[in-house]
Amino acid sequence: MEVTLRAVREDRPGPRWKALFDEFWPAYQAWFLKEGEFARPTYHDAVAALRQHMPELMPLYEELVELAGGSDRVARCLSLYRPTPYLTGCSQVVWTGEVPALIRNYDYSPSLWEAVVLSSKWGRRRVIAMTDCLWGALDGINDAGLVVSLSFGGAKRVGDGFGCPLLLRYLLEECRTAAEASAILRRVPIHMAYNITALDAKGDFVTGYLSPGRDPVLRRWPIATNHQEKVEWKEYARATSSQAREQFLAERLGDPQETSDALAGRFLEPPLFNERYDRALGTLYTAVYSPVRKEVEYRWRGRSMRQSFRTFREGELTLEFGV
Repeated sequence: MEVTLRAVREDRPGPRWKALFDEFWPAYQAWFLKEGEFARPTYHDAVAALRQHMPELMPLYEELVELAGGSDRVARCLSLYRPTPYLTGCSQVVWTGEVPALIRNYDYSPSLWEAVVLSSKWGRRRVIAMTDCLWGALDGINDAGLVVSLSFGGAKRVGDGFGCPLLLRYLLEECRTAAEASAILRRVPIHMAYNITALDAKGDFVTGYLSPGRDPVLRRWPIATNHQEKVEWKEYARATSSQAREQFLAERLGDPQETSDALAGRFLEPPLFNERYDRALGTLYTAVYSPVRKEVEYRWRGRSMRQSFRTFREGELTLEFGV
């Protein structure tokens, strides 16, 4: 299967974002309606929740809703409040050496991946992010050097909260440090179990274990796969080799001979690299973020794309995945 990855720069929401919205909206509308129109929150409830928990995003949210046509369904979907559940894979690790880095694999279905790297300045911060859910992020970096990344937390529970990609967008738009990100992770509710890792330019980092209806657990632990403090969904953990991937990364971090570049290379090989694309668990990219250099390199076997705030190159890259 071929997927075209696009690097797009548009500081304020405009025709480039609107074109992406128009392209992806049919699929997102079907996802929004998957459990029925009335399974999703009303406009009033969605906006009230967004205003309560992420008020700084309200002007941007309203601008995007208007740009996307302003319908009730669009507004409810873009709020990402109690969205339709979905699962991903992912491995992520913080390299704590002299030059810190966050390295991650994103595992999902190629056919459901937006495949857009967006450079924007929607608020106080300039952001480079791999987009998801039309304005959210799977991972990204801002011009303060804060890097964030998500992985599914391995639990079936669905509750009252927001989709994780919007929470990542909020962190990138508002925070400069891992400590500031931690404060937000403690207070914003999430609708499914997710692990969020944040690393800043001074090398401080945190991994948050977030889950609906439970108090968030924040740890200075550099590894996140697809379970939290303990395995809760045993079948999923077994199917994704979540514990084995965590153990592998812990061993690599404990090896005094390991280097950050060697560690990044391991993400393109088993057990971190996954080829189960038919089950929506295939590795779509490796991202290597440098908060000090304020850059990211996306890697595939034999190919790469490097982006930074100083030099952001728009363009396309055709990728092939076995399905």
